[in-house]
Amino acid sequence: MLPTLTHLQFYVLSILMEGQKTGREVREMLRTEHGQKKTLAAFYQLMSRLEDSDLIKGWYESKHIDGVTIKERRYEILGAGVRALQLQDEFYNSIRRKVVFGGA
Repeated sequence: MLPTLTHLQFYVLSILMEGQKTGREVREMLRTEHGQKKTLAAFYQLMSRLEDSDLIKGWYESKHIDGVTIKERRYEILGAGVRALQLQDEFYNSIRRKVVFGGA
C-alpha cells in the first residue's frame, strides 16, 4: 500500500510522537529541525487537515501572562496518526530492503 502522508504531515506527526506540543512549538520544530518555514495560515491549515483526518487532536488552553489571558492551541497525536506513521515507515523500509538487499 502506498503511503498517504505528505512529508509535512509526516514531520508533524513525528514531532507529536514526542508528546503534546503547542502550535508554536510544532511550527518552530518544523522550521529548525526540518527546514520547513510555513506562514501561520499555511501551518494552521495543515494542522486543521490533520485534525479533520482524525490523526491529531487540537484544543485551546488559556494561559495568563502579565495579567493578560491568551489562548494557546495545543496538539497531540491520536492512535490513527501513530498507525499512519507506522504504515509509512513500513512502506519505505520495505523499499529500502529491496534496494539494499536485492528483493529480500
